[in-house]
Amino acid sequence: MASLLFYILGFIMLTATLLCITRRNPVHAVIYLVVGFFALALMFYLLGAPLVAAWEVIVYAGAIMVLFLFIIMMLGLAPQELPEGPNWHRWGPLVLLSSSLMACTLLLIFQDPAATEIIGTYYLAPQELGEALFGRYALAVEVVSFQLLFASIGAYMLGRSLPKEDDES
Repeated sequence: MASLLFYILGFIMLTATLLCITRRNPVHAVIYLVVGFFALALMFYLLGAPLVAAWEVIVYAGAIMVLFLFIIMMLGLAPQELPEGPNWHRWGPLVLLSSSLMACTLLLIFQDPAATEIIGTYYLAPQELGEALFGRYALAVEVVSFQLLFASIGAYMLGRSLPKEDDES
């Protein structure tokens, strides 16, 4: 059952990523990418890495996608053309992928394949990870936080509109 679920999630992830690449509307592309990230997070959970799955959802599907949407809205990117045809051509793939992803999520919730396995010696508890990040590697975490701050300031400076100068002066 776990291997079948893994292949279904892999198919969902690949299809969502392919749809992300081929969409003309940038907002739709980001939504498909979020679906792909959720499928990848479920695959990590299925492989016995719940902490990595949580990071995938929090960091990639949450924070980075919000940043992408912010940049898309800030730059005013719009689709090149409106697709013709019925409305289900635009929303059908997203509804199909999202519903199959929800079914896989419910299967994982009700039948946890990792609940019966013994955790190996390579397991890193979240408390140990926090102690390592904010203890031994505190300087590196602060440097990365400053890099993210500089990147957000740079994105603001690149995206802002310049004041219009008068031709008379």
